[in-house]
Amino acid sequence: MNLEQYLAYLDLFNARDYDGILSHFHDDAEIAFAGLALRGHRAVRDFYSFFHAHVDETISLSRFLNDEDTVALEATVRLEARHDLTADMLAAKGLERLVALERGDVVEMRQFIHYQVVDGRFSRADCAVLEPVGRIITGLAE
Repeated sequence: MNLEQYLAYLDLFNARDYDGILSHFHDDAEIAFAGLALRGHRAVRDFYSFFHAHVDETISLSRFLNDEDTVALEATVRLEARHDLTADMLAAKGLERLVALERGDVVEMRQFIHYQVVDGRFSRADCAVLEPVGRIITGLAE
């Protein structure tokens, strides 16, 4: 998958076109993030339908690398809560590892995504978010 094809996919994601998004994934593809794995089209659709009912999510591409069977990228993910997404709501869906958001909360984070590509479609996506730096160390105490 080249940059132009990926940007077309990203446009579908940002537009919440779930049929278009899923057409880029194999039926049994897996998306892993936050200690969770969504396996198959139904799991992906169910998750994003639930999540996007509460949160506007936009992904902006920063860096893109690819070869025949891999896409690796860095992006900024922006989350804006349109409605409260409470810890209880997340737990009821088995999503305890996600952070609860209150209406109006805005979070921006760097995300690294590694896709495995088979026959032009994604077979796996591994997503990693760096925790914000809480402390800078310039030397270790003796």
